[in-house]
Amino acid sequence: MTNTPKTAESSVAQASDNAAENTTEEATGRRVRILSARSAGILALVLAAVVFAIDQGTKYLVVTQMQLGERITVIDGLLWWYSIRNSGAAFSMGENVTWVFTLVMVAAAAVVLYLLRRTRALSWTLALGGLLGGICGNLFDRLFREPGFGSGHVVDFISVPNFAIFNIADSAICVCMAFIVLLNFKGLNLNGTRVQAPADETPADDKSTDEKSAK
Repeated sequence: MTNTPKTAESSVAQASDNAAENTTEEATGRRVRILSARSAGILALVLAAVVFAIDQGTKYLVVTQMQLGERITVIDGLLWWYSIRNSGAAFSMGENVTWVFTLVMVAAAAVVLYLLRRTRALSWTLALGGLLGGICGNLFDRLFREPGFGSGHVVDFISVPNFAIFNIADSAICVCMAFIVLLNFKGLNLNGTRVQAPADETPADDKSTDEKSAK
């Protein structure tokens, strides 16, 4: 017996997977980097882990090195480290419904994980990976910090003029959400394809040319 056919099939499948990872779309003159399912998943999880680690690392320093309510000037008049605990959502909103926000974050993390299973575009992979890291950073606080499981208070410490006090996870969530809005505005799908205009829509100039030709 010989395994040559199966070996050949495996080689072809591997070559196809490698080709898929390097595919670019140029239909609109803009190139889109396409990843394999494996590469997209790994990249997103690594990015999420990095964001989570930075968020929790900075919070650990705040909790262990600063007193609650302590304020340290970083750039006079522009930036302070201000140690507070937030029972609400991002930027201290909804402080009386902590459990609701905990459940919302769990649902949001599940949705992001679901979308990542369908994601192939590098830009979407980065946006969703960073978003997942930010969500998990604040969700960890909700689940494991005082006063109790599911109702924990989030550590906030970045203070700037005329703005709510926030943390690294809040920043990641906001930046990645803005990026996602931009990707949708540009018509880029999760798999790297672009939203196409309906086939029956013909540019006005082409219609005029067709009418003149008919006459």
